[in-house]
Amino acid sequence: MILFLSKVLLPIAVASVAAVLLMGLINMMRGGSPNRSQHLMQMRILLQFIAIVITMATIWTIGGQQ
Repeated sequence: MILFLSKVLLPIAVASVAAVLLMGLINMMRGGSPNRSQHLMQMRILLQFIAIVITMATIWTIGGQQ
């Protein structure tokens, strides 16, 4: 369980946050739609929340084995 959380889910969550952040920056630099920027910002915040929950679950799981 720990390996799955720390080696699979956590990197996917962090990479997805970074990808949405880069998409938002590219949209902003190109002068894209403000609505799209707003949607990407909301998606990034949601993904950050999920990444934090996965991080805390990983830490909790590791702490439970000691």
